[in-house]
Amino acid sequence: MRAVVQRVTSAICRVDGEITGEIGAGMLVFLGVGQGDDADDAGWLVRKIAALRIFEDDEGRMNRSLVDSGGGVLVISQFTLYGNVKKGARPSFNRSAPPAEATALYEHFKQQLATLLGHAVPSGVFAADMQIEAHNDGPVTLVIDTRQRDL
Repeated sequence: MRAVVQRVTSAICRVDGEITGEIGAGMLVFLGVGQGDDADDAGWLVRKIAALRIFEDDEGRMNRSLVDSGGGVLVISQFTLYGNVKKGARPSFNRSAPPAEATALYEHFKQQLATLLGHAVPSGVFAADMQIEAHNDGPVTLVIDTRQRDL
């Protein structure tokens, strides 16, 4: 699984003009599911994201996690995180998990994150055409890949 995590002051997702998810200060997480990903990958990624110390403490240092700060998290499915541009100009998405597998892991990820945080996790709509509005804070942006855990 791959995640692009952004610290935001606010973020909102719309599908067909309707709001499907919205947060104030917290994290915007774009989540891609790749071939071969499983529940263990989702669990590791949930724990990693919840523990990331990217929020400022009273001294202005990035020393607080999502759990510590009580911030929100908006999760957006994004198969294009597995886009391969090695050949030509048109990306190949053949490294993305098939839709049925990806949907199940995406939903599992959201449920596990909500359980860990103790509150609902708003999200986009899997495979929908979404419009995302985000106000990056910092900016702080991280890329996390369950197959490259040493990054």
